[in-house]
Amino acid sequence: MEVPQNVQHQLNQFQQLQQQAQAVTVQKQNVDIQIQETERALEELKKTKVGTDVFKTAGNLLIKVDCKEINEELKEKLETLKLREKTMARQEERVLKKLQEMQASIQDSMKGTVPEN
Repeated sequence: MEVPQNVQHQLNQFQQLQQQAQAVTVQKQNVDIQIQETERALEELKKTKVGTDVFKTAGNLLIKVDCKEINEELKEKLETLKLREKTMARQEERVLKKLQEMQASIQDSMKGTVPEN
C-alpha cells in the first residue's frame, strides 16, 4: 500500500515536530538543572559566615567576590532562569498540543487510505 503524498507530507511534518518537542524538553531540563544548582549555591551562601572568602568560577579560574554581590547576582540569575523555565514550559505545552492535533489529523487521513474489505 502506498501512502498518499499529502499523508506523507503530514508524516514528515510530524517527525519534525517530534524533534522540536524533544529539543524543547531537553532545553527545559537544562534550565531546571541550572535552577537547582543556583538554588543550592544560594543555600550555601546563607550558611556562610560573614567575612568568609567566596569565589566564583570564570572559565577555568576561581575569582574572589564579595558575598553580597554574588548573592544578588545569583538571585537575579535565579529569577531569569525561572522566567525562562516558564517560557520553555509554555513552548513545550504548545508543541505537544500541536503534536496531538497532527497525530489525530494523520490518523483521520490514514482511515481514508485503508482499503475496505
